[in-house]
Amino acid sequence: MTIDWHKAEEKPDKKMSVEGKFLLDLRAKVNDLEKQLSETKNQLSQTQEELNSTKNTLDGTQTELNETKLTLNSTISQNDANVKEKDGIISGLNGDLDSANARINELESNLRSKEDELTASNEKITSLNSEIESLKGNVGDLEGKLNEANSSISAKDEELNKLRTDIQDLGSNKDAEIQALNDKVNNLSSETQDLNGKLSAAQEQVSQLTAQLEQLNKVLLEKDSQIEDLIKTLEEKEKVLGEQTAHLEEVESELSELKPPEIGAGGFMSDERVTCPMCGAHGKDIKMEEDKSKVLSYVGHIPMYAKKHVCKKCGYDF
Repeated sequence: MTIDWHKAEEKPDKKMSVEGKFLLDLRAKVNDLEKQLSETKNQLSQTQEELNSTKNTLDGTQTELNETKLTLNSTISQNDANVKEKDGIISGLNGDLDSANARINELESNLRSKEDELTASNEKITSLNSEIESLKGNVGDLEGKLNEANSSISAKDEELNKLRTDIQDLGSNKDAEIQALNDKVNNLSSETQDLNGKLSAAQEQVSQLTAQLEQLNKVLLEKDSQIEDLIKTLEEKEKVLGEQTAHLEEVESELSELKPPEIGAGGFMSDERVTCPMCGAHGKDIKMEEDKSKVLSYVGHIPMYAKKHVCKKCGYDF
């Protein structure tokens, strides 16, 4: 025997005869659907919490990556500026070294010119001495010439001595100047070596920073891969959430179609018409339970209990 739902809807206040087995089956099915609905809601809540946790993790990872990129860019810019400054200092020192080398070449050229002049003077002295030796044989006739020659020789000797003195002074001054230039060159070479050492250290530091940058780029790539995986997981969970939501809607629809009107003291009535006399709750906040203190009848050895309303909010039964 089945319930004539159309007749019940037309005359909800009229009593109808219903088989107890049908009511028990209907109650069992409704209880199963309510239990399934509760479990689905719990799963939906857990999934939503996991999604929120995953989104928070993604936001934290993205912030950390942005801060790491900013720190690396600042360090690289500072190192580039230091390298450019050292290159400018080295270029200036190289220019000073070139100027010093040019001055040394000029002084060496002047020294060679003076040496050539000294050689010419020595050759001239040798020539004059040869003339004196040749004139000694004609002393009587050539005494005047000899005196003149002696005077010339004395003058030449004075000139020669003066030239020798000038050459010695020039050589002494040139030696001092050359020594000073050599000292300056040595100092410049030492400074150049120091700067080259600093440049090598800076280049090594740049290489280390480059290696760190490559390592961090690898980490960034790994983080990007993890983010993509998390996004895929998030999409899958959203898809599962959508499926569960659709399933939940189907279950609620099926439950609303299968659940009959509640049986009260005045006959059949819907949940919306039942109101808790204590707190005023109604609708879904009111549930039906068996009142085992009131046995209506027996189906075989199975007792059929009356129904009572129970408020989900305050727990009052009526």
